[in-house]
Amino acid sequence: MTEVAVVGGGLAGLVAARTLADRGDDVTLFERREEVGGRVRSRRVDGFTLDRGFQVLFTAYPAVERELDLSALDLRTFPPGATLCRPGERSTLSDPLRDPKAATATLFNHEITLRDKLRVLRLRRDLARTSPADIFAGADASIEAYLRERGFSRGFVENFAAPFYGGITLDRSLSTSRAVFEYTFKMLGAGATAVPAAGMGAIPAQLAAGARESGVVIELATPVEAVTSEHADDSPSGGVVVETPGETVTADAAVVAADPSTARDLTDVDAIPTDARSCVTQHLAVPDAQELRSGARLLLNAEDDRPNQVAPVSAAAPEYAPDGRQLLSATFLGRQDADDDALAAEVREALASWFPENQFAELELVGTDRVEFAQFDQPPGFYDRLPAVDAPDGPVYLAGDYTQWSSIQGALESGREAALAVHENASR
Repeated sequence: MTEVAVVGGGLAGLVAARTLADRGDDVTLFERREEVGGRVRSRRVDGFTLDRGFQVLFTAYPAVERELDLSALDLRTFPPGATLCRPGERSTLSDPLRDPKAATATLFNHEITLRDKLRVLRLRRDLARTSPADIFAGADASIEAYLRERGFSRGFVENFAAPFYGGITLDRSLSTSRAVFEYTFKMLGAGATAVPAAGMGAIPAQLAAGARESGVVIELATPVEAVTSEHADDSPSGGVVVETPGETVTADAAVVAADPSTARDLTDVDAIPTDARSCVTQHLAVPDAQELRSGARLLLNAEDDRPNQVAPVSAAAPEYAPDGRQLLSATFLGRQDADDDALAAEVREALASWFPENQFAELELVGTDRVEFAQFDQPPGFYDRLPAVDAPDGPVYLAGDYTQWSSIQGALESGREAALAVHENASR
């Protein structure tokens, strides 16, 4: 039996730990916080469920289908597409193949040309035929350059792609790798966009329960201060020493699944990306009687980025709000100097301009998440510069989306890859 220490209780660490335990290893997972989840967490405030930032689950992700019990998560889905918002006007843009009720509104959407709508259908068809594994291969370009090359108009890029993918990549300039666009666009067409009824925190909770059932020991509130390989220069074996404030643990191998900065400090792997994309998400409540009439679709700011988007969360997942209230989630891209109340005032002003028939005097700020490291930066060509799972010296392995790409898919897949690497090298 191989003894393995896993550092970090985010999605990657939990999958790595469970996969190792399922293969018969003796696994201990160390998590510095008092709860698992990493960047995927939820909290309850005054009857509201607040996810750490606006997060959703793409059900078509291959690793999601493999690692999660989706039926047990009791998912609530958002309708396809979005509502494009400007002062005094709103328009619907949806997927007519998956949302036929919105087909007429989409057809007559004046923000996007008919040719662009046909290009979207052609793009969806092309990506449906493309293997996910092939998307990150070949020449790369920015999302903006990619869309221009495919013939999309400036109006499509500015009115839809910039705010919609600004929300996904936290990069309204569309300077992110086209591979991220292709992968997520493919997943949007193949599955649902959803949240668990109990919040996104239900995902790591499910993984942790499965890990414990498989025999993993999870030690919470236990930060790891050092991971030292004991291998000789001419041998990859020899074990590792894991130091925590209360004990020193020896193991045959270690999987470092900590956040990028901590992982770099623990492993000395400089290729781990630490350039961050930040965001600020505000959770806001309005009375149930306040009708936004968006069909629970994402509200995209087609005018500017203050805020970039507003999600009517409880319209899709009623469990997120107490009776008589609705929960909205507004996201500002990047770090914000303004205080929470000032940002909430901007959201109120934007909503009032988009819905002039409504009054938003009762809009209430429930909570704010300032997420300094929401994603790592993913410019064109980033994928070729990411560290290998076995980049650290000795029997130490990396698990984190920074070995794949910044997403739930990347985190889950990386955990499995790290566990398989431990077994492959242990069997040599």
